[in-house]
Amino acid sequence: MSSFEPMSLPRSMRVVEVGMRDGLQSVRSVIATADKLRLVESMIDAGVREIEVVSFAHPKVLPQMADAEKLLASVPRTAGISYRALVPNAVGARRALESGVDEIVALTCTDPDVLMINQRRTTDQMWDELDEIVQVCGDTPVTVAIVMSFFAYGAGLVSPERLDAFIDRIVAAGARSIYVADSAGLGDPRQVHDALARIHRRHPDVSVGIHLHTRAGFALANALAALLAGVDWIEGAFCGLGGDLWLPGDNDVLGNLPTEDLVAMLEYMGVSTGVDLGRFSDTVSLAEELTGFRAFGHYTRGGARDEMAQIVWEDILSQPGKEIPSTSEGH
Repeated sequence: MSSFEPMSLPRSMRVVEVGMRDGLQSVRSVIATADKLRLVESMIDAGVREIEVVSFAHPKVLPQMADAEKLLASVPRTAGISYRALVPNAVGARRALESGVDEIVALTCTDPDVLMINQRRTTDQMWDELDEIVQVCGDTPVTVAIVMSFFAYGAGLVSPERLDAFIDRIVAAGARSIYVADSAGLGDPRQVHDALARIHRRHPDVSVGIHLHTRAGFALANALAALLAGVDWIEGAFCGLGGDLWLPGDNDVLGNLPTEDLVAMLEYMGVSTGVDLGRFSDTVSLAEELTGFRAFGHYTRGGARDEMAQIVWEDILSQPGKEIPSTSEGH
């Protein structure tokens, strides 16, 4: 007779909020710096402690992030709050460091075509740029993102050998913090689990996170797979904003994993995040107001457990259009 063993989960999990960068960069209308600050303050009030707040891409390339220095000069410098900035190159890294950012995020990409489209770099140029970024940053922590870690547009599945080779090269550059990104949203839970398990086995001193997109509907399943593989942090974006909205597919399946859905799943399973879901719902509402996008996630649209537990059937059934058809007749 087999014995039952409950799912082994960590007591807590770091949740990194990337909506300010990866989310807002997909919004065409430029959000005022004061309103961006309201979003940051709302997230902090909800308990978010790690925020990827800006990108230091050239303002002509990404007008939404033209106020990066101004925003970083305005955000609350509260103990325990860490602000990350994405940088496309060493020039961006220097700008970020001068702005007092706490952590730098540098980009790599497994697919040469996507790399050329997004960063106008060859693979060799990308590696040279990464070496320079790590050197420029000195004691400031650098996290290296691997875009298209599992599947690449126009190419297909990324082999484990290719991903492992990227990890090895990043570690050789001196980075000790890496996140794998399911940028196409077409990675599957087995891929995610096995990749993270390999990284931990081959580079046990490297901190590993995951960034998830939602195209295939696997984002939460992939988050759970990452959790079971010992991931150090998981990234999400308020409202599920972000992603490559210019690619084929409906916009509401091309975004990031909604932070509110991620936190709800973790908290329901007993994994603490430090994020207050009720207060984070205020962040979601504010983001909807400022961006004009409706939240793509389920938590705020479908309702929370405690809300559903308090349903009064008489109130529900008295609403027009909520009549329940009988299942006892005609059978």
